[in-house]
Amino acid sequence: MTQTRIRHQVIFCLKSGKSGPQTERFLEDGRRILREIPGVENFQVLRQTSVKNDYDFGFSMDFVDQAAYDAYSAHPKHTAFVTERWKTEVSRFLEIDFQEI
Repeated sequence: MTQTRIRHQVIFCLKSGKSGPQTERFLEDGRRILREIPGVENFQVLRQTSVKNDYDFGFSMDFVDQAAYDAYSAHPKHTAFVTERWKTEVSRFLEIDFQEI
């Protein structure tokens, strides 16, 4: 069985709203911190444009396999970002993980 790439996406809203210095700082810090973690590929910060849902932003990234994704999840930079920033600044989110079929 071959390992299948994983696309990890999280869509979210910030307590600070859709714009402003605190919002831009969160998005830029997420980009800077999370894309540096080993195994993260194609990291993107996304702004929602559809009227079909009410989330404002997204982070999207790819991993070569489940082991790379698990290493990212356990990495100290990721766990610190979640504890120090995500849990305090994100008002709600939806996490989605895809594998190609």
